[in-house]
Amino acid sequence: MAPPPSEPEHFDVLVIGAGLSGIGAGYRLQAALPHKRYAILEARDAIGGTWDQFRYPGIRSDSDMYTLCYPFRPWTSERSIVDGGAILQYIRDTAREYGIDRHVRFRHRVTHAEWSEAQQRWTIEVERGEDAEPARFTCTFLYACAGYYRYDQGYTPELAGIERFDGEVVHPQFWSEDVAYAGKRVVVIGSGATAVTLVPELAKQAAHVTMLQRSPSYVLSLPSEDSLARKAQRLLPTRRAYALIRAKNALLMTLTFQLSRRRPELVKKLIRRGVERLLPPGYDVDTHFTPRYNPWEQRLCLVRDGDLFEAICDGRASIVTDRIAGFTETGIRLVSGRELEADLVVTATGLNLLLLGGIGLSIGGERIDPADTVIYRGCMLSGVPNFAFAFGYTNASWTLRCDLTTQYVCRLLAHMDEHGYGACTPRNADPATDTEPFVDFSSGYIVRSIDQLPKQGARTPWRLNQNYLLDLLTFKTRPLDEPELQFSRRGAGDRSATDSRVPTAA
Repeated sequence: MAPPPSEPEHFDVLVIGAGLSGIGAGYRLQAALPHKRYAILEARDAIGGTWDQFRYPGIRSDSDMYTLCYPFRPWTSERSIVDGGAILQYIRDTAREYGIDRHVRFRHRVTHAEWSEAQQRWTIEVERGEDAEPARFTCTFLYACAGYYRYDQGYTPELAGIERFDGEVVHPQFWSEDVAYAGKRVVVIGSGATAVTLVPELAKQAAHVTMLQRSPSYVLSLPSEDSLARKAQRLLPTRRAYALIRAKNALLMTLTFQLSRRRPELVKKLIRRGVERLLPPGYDVDTHFTPRYNPWEQRLCLVRDGDLFEAICDGRASIVTDRIAGFTETGIRLVSGRELEADLVVTATGLNLLLLGGIGLSIGGERIDPADTVIYRGCMLSGVPNFAFAFGYTNASWTLRCDLTTQYVCRLLAHMDEHGYGACTPRNADPATDTEPFVDFSSGYIVRSIDQLPKQGARTPWRLNQNYLLDLLTFKTRPLDEPELQFSRRGAGDRSATDSRVPTAA
């Protein structure tokens, strides 16, 4: 019998977001816990998250598909680095194949979640439909898979005199099909992954494309096809071939990151040599391709099949390293005095961070500021019961860590059922313990928002690992009964009287 209208619909688990991690969460929940009732609340009207939102030319992932895809649905193409459209289709096909799409509630924007100690459940406030009609749900466990940036707003720094410019200005996050660039002079402001993806694609039709950067990023060219994948898929069964390629790529990413942190000068030389081989003799690599920071202090920018370097060599694209003094009617005036004429300016200047999809969290009427919390196992917040969030690696594929997190959440829910627990809450017994920023990364979108993010501790389990192999062992084999994770018996409503510290298993 359906509940009366005044009673919110209840779920065992509510997932926020129907993007790459949200669809993966749906599969893991129904596979590991088929008796649990779950739903996915999606603010937009389509599945896909980032890969549905971003439509700029050439959009692609800088992670290979063998690690970006789901372990339960292997990527079988020989192409390792693929366009955003292929990724979007893969996500939607997965949702349809496993019936996950039937659990998605579209145009359900979560605004607030309130935890009740007495009921041991969350009450979720939602804006539903085009008219933002208020609605309410309840759930026992809340899992945020909403990514980490604002969908409705990109980052654009203050650009003096931009209102004077007679041409068109567009941010890649809001690219639409009516943006015309064929035969035009285009300036792309930025040096990150979006810029190095856009420039060679726009250069196929534009009169000329200039990448205007304040400072360079590390750029690495990789082939779009994986030679090992091609051989393995011919010789081995699909799943065995996929497992081999995924393991190889995950290991390679881990080793590259560790080498960058321990031997940064060596990695700098290796990257530089790769760049020099793809550019004309005498090209000013020092100015345009030598960053001021060490490798992997920000993400490496991936160039697929050397397309950026080909565009530079052919004269269809160029790089200018300078600062903007201001806009003119016909282009951009630089601090050096040079002016770049443009018909179209693309501000590939970054993202605005929005952790947890911007939802507000409260416990017993008291608002929780994520910046006052410490992360537990990289996926829960200190003092917040029955709540987890998916956050991928900064040095590897997003899905690698998000899938481990979801499997951990499923283990935790099964553990609670087995022992009759109604709530679990990470507790930091020593609030004075040293804390560090959430992510050890100097990318602009992180630095701009670091004060709004949770903290991490100096030791396990309060530290966010950037090591897939270590997390693989931790999430799959580490006992759930840790002193830092406190459980309450089902039906107990008084936290102070019922929280129990379960001793760590021997």
